[in-house]
Amino acid sequence: MNNWTLTQGYETRDGIVRWDRFGAGPPVVLLHGTPFSSYVWRDVAAALAADHEVYVWDMLGYGASDKHAGQDVSPRAQALIFAELLSHWGLQRPAVVAHDFGGAVALRAHLLHEANYERLALVDAVAHAPWGTGLFRLVRENPDVFPQLPTEVHEGALRAYVGTASHRGLADGTLSAYLAPWLGDEGQAAFYRQMAQGDESYTNDIQDSYGGLDLPVLVCWGTCDTWLPPEKGEQLAAAIPDARICWLRGAGHLVQEDAPTQLLSALKEFLANER
Repeated sequence: MNNWTLTQGYETRDGIVRWDRFGAGPPVVLLHGTPFSSYVWRDVAAALAADHEVYVWDMLGYGASDKHAGQDVSPRAQALIFAELLSHWGLQRPAVVAHDFGGAVALRAHLLHEANYERLALVDAVAHAPWGTGLFRLVRENPDVFPQLPTEVHEGALRAYVGTASHRGLADGTLSAYLAPWLGDEGQAAFYRQMAQGDESYTNDIQDSYGGLDLPVLVCWGTCDTWLPPEKGEQLAAAIPDARICWLRGAGHLVQEDAPTQLLSALKEFLANER
């Protein structure tokens, strides 16, 4: 899966969302976060596809999915699209694995839009305020300024920003793949658009409902995450009845890159366990 391409499309009212599936067996859906895409799951998807039918998608405004001015790419919109996708795929109770902002999307879809899961793994997930790094917050406070940055300034800031998501550092080719969707006029505008719409109200209005979750939940967290520190993982696990927490040693926020073996081992065990 080195040449990561999504071959399917689903048309939403705000543009086409790209998706794909691999393997056969019990279904598992993988949700990415920001500012990433389904590319973040490429190795995990390949490994899980040996025993599962694995679904991946690029959220609206991310990766290979449509990007244009005026799009609603907020957690609210993505959760509605995710619930639609599950129906489109004919999945009634898949297992769901969600990273970063994908955690808020998966939680909103389940709590507000009747998306049912067999089990849920939340990986360094956005779930409680405050969230977003310094740049993220700065963009939210100045949404009209950053899209106007000179190209070279944007590219430099983008490279530095994404690089901090990994504790161990990203290979040049891997970092370039993460940056590619956010380059050019369309990509630059889309990058700051999703930040500007990442309001904490979208987790504030569901966090009191976490105690009512009635399904197996695994919380995975990098011990060296500087975007969402380990205390956030502890807070999330404590808020969900019977949730189990798995620490990924030496990993930053991009645990898929920093600790792929640890993460895959935890996910395989979680997906294989009977309730």
